[in-house]
Amino acid sequence: MALPTAQADDSPYPSASAEPPVEIDPKDTDLKLPEGATLAPPKVLDIKSVIEDLGGEERREDTNADIKFALQAEVLFGKDSAKLGAEANGRINAIAEEIKKQDASKVRVFGFTDNLGSSEHGDMLSKKRAEAVHNVLDEALSGSGITFEIRGYGEDYPIASNDDEQGRRKNRRVEVSFQRGESGAQS
Repeated sequence: MALPTAQADDSPYPSASAEPPVEIDPKDTDLKLPEGATLAPPKVLDIKSVIEDLGGEERREDTNADIKFALQAEVLFGKDSAKLGAEANGRINAIAEEIKKQDASKVRVFGFTDNLGSSEHGDMLSKKRAEAVHNVLDEALSGSGITFEIRGYGEDYPIASNDDEQGRRKNRRVEVSFQRGESGAQS
């Protein structure tokens, strides 16, 4: 079974938009507005679409403003390592293609660990993992003028419980996030 990956073209993921989906006629009698009432200007709420593969190894979150990819550390690295594995470059390069498609100017690369081991070790490992992913992105996006923000948060900001291995696996991750571009928002 092929795992979902970031795709620049023909993406299977829904595309968020900041444009109101339909025009509403404020005089439509079906609205049943009280006498003298008016409608507020239309706005689109920031809805988050989250798609995660069955094993939770890869997740994509889309909002009207941002896109975030989260890859479990096991997909990218060996145990307690910041050295990228064989599959890592392909997955990171797919994210780079989405960054290009969205014409992003700033990319955040954040590393996280579970709560096993010392906090200091987790902080250091998460930072090294974020830097390793950044290096591949930087090479794939060379000459694009993108500004990167790279941080290692260690065990801070878990997205699952650290009480079992399944939760700890989700917490060991690298997140790559960037703003949705004008050209990408309408695709």
